[in-house]
Amino acid sequence: MKRPLTALAAVAALGSLVLTAGCAGEPVSFDTPAGASAPAAPADPSASGGATGKGGGGGAGPAGTVPRTLMPTGPKAEFTTENTVDDGTKIGVTTLEGRKSGFTGKVWVWAPPQYFEPKYANSGFPVLIALPGGNGYPKNYWMGTDLKLQSSISRWSKEGKSLPFVVVMPVLNPDDEYYYDGSDIPGREKMGTWMTEDVPDFVRANFRTFDSRDGWAFMGSSSGAFVGLKSVLKHPDKFKAVIASGPDTVPDSPLWAGHEAEKAANDPEKLAKALSAQPSAPDRDVYLAFQIGTRESGLQNLRSFIRDYGKGPVKTRLQVIQDGGHNAKTYVKGMEDGSIQWISRHMQAPIPSR
Repeated sequence: MKRPLTALAAVAALGSLVLTAGCAGEPVSFDTPAGASAPAAPADPSASGGATGKGGGGGAGPAGTVPRTLMPTGPKAEFTTENTVDDGTKIGVTTLEGRKSGFTGKVWVWAPPQYFEPKYANSGFPVLIALPGGNGYPKNYWMGTDLKLQSSISRWSKEGKSLPFVVVMPVLNPDDEYYYDGSDIPGREKMGTWMTEDVPDFVRANFRTFDSRDGWAFMGSSSGAFVGLKSVLKHPDKFKAVIASGPDTVPDSPLWAGHEAEKAANDPEKLAKALSAQPSAPDRDVYLAFQIGTRESGLQNLRSFIRDYGKGPVKTRLQVIQDGGHNAKTYVKGMEDGSIQWISRHMQAPIPSR
């Protein structure tokens, strides 16, 4: 059963309050000189490590290959400033018309300071699709600065704890009445296609990325954790890792009634069981970083999931957050305590020019 995050209404209220800061509504651009004109270039295989030369990252693809940088393909979106982070970087927002799903919704984005440094002007960046708990509509609460997600990633990347991720924050559901489980439920908006195809296509159109799954991950809390977990397990060819905080591990939207086959095809436990039966391989291994607080339920369920399915290509890690509750601030703490570093070690870091 989907659980609302503790003090979710307060989080939403804080997210609304901080929008008054940082010149909200003004145009913002994520273009760089290289991003506007340079052709796609192969990454430098001699470079490794995090964006600051510290920490993990730099994971190669199959047979030791390094993912190729993809320059923005366009069409270019128009962003307005939603918020300003402590380091001066901007959180932008735009409206995306999903060409494949047919769904139109808001997407918020943030690029780390390294994205604008000249030495990374020809390099792709790893992408973290961050999903909220609750209904995730009409806003994605990670776009507020009160939870410190972006400022924390900025700091962690300098400390060598995290890669400098581009953070992408789409709306999770098309309305606030139902959970859609991030899936294409028959007769409903195609939220699975929105999340795993339209949103990544939008990111590739506007940002420097990598042409490999080594540059793509999810992070989510509660209902958003379910969607991120399910998306990685269903599409291991597209996404490599997820930080799943306080997740459900089975679909439970009431909209599945009468569609049991489709529901089963979007069940993380069934997907993990099938994937774990295959041999481990660089092109299919996925990294599932689970997080849960000691003051919330679900710990035994996650331990059972890890015991039953954490084998073969399904690599798992469990972060138990002492005195943590079912809330987003707890999960940011867990990320700092180890989850973000663990997935960063298995993903592709941006590569500086020689």
